[in-house]
Amino acid sequence: EALLVESGGGVVQAGGSLRLSCVASGFTFAGYTIGWFRLVPGSSREGVSCITADGKIFHEDFVQGRFTISSDNAKNTVYLQMNDLKPEDTATYYCSAQRVWRGGPKQYCRDYYPAIFEYDYWGPGTRVTVTR
Repeated sequence: EALLVESGGGVVQAGGSLRLSCVASGFTFAGYTIGWFRLVPGSSREGVSCITADGKIFHEDFVQGRFTISSDNAKNTVYLQMNDLKPEDTATYYCSAQRVWRGGPKQYCRDYYPAIFEYDYWGPGTRVTVTR
């Protein structure tokens, strides 16, 4: 079965760091556009950082300079390095993968808002809690 699994979440104090991993099994990331999204209960899903198959990267303004998305195709893994975490970053973080994406990373993160089942792949999420 092909799936995505996120890991690396946890509880951290404000100002701390975490590195999230998104691992694909049953398929290879090469050729996919990958996005990190987050969801706070009671709020809508929001894109955080996205990377296209050709390596173009986009970070939303609220994480610019603090978060970095990167990919390691040899490990079939996409990372989200999160530094200088703030309490407002508390959320469940999900990664998604889309095989056919003709837009840029910004569009994937910000403008593409399908139902979850319309993504090619969507992971179960990893919880990040940032305390004051």
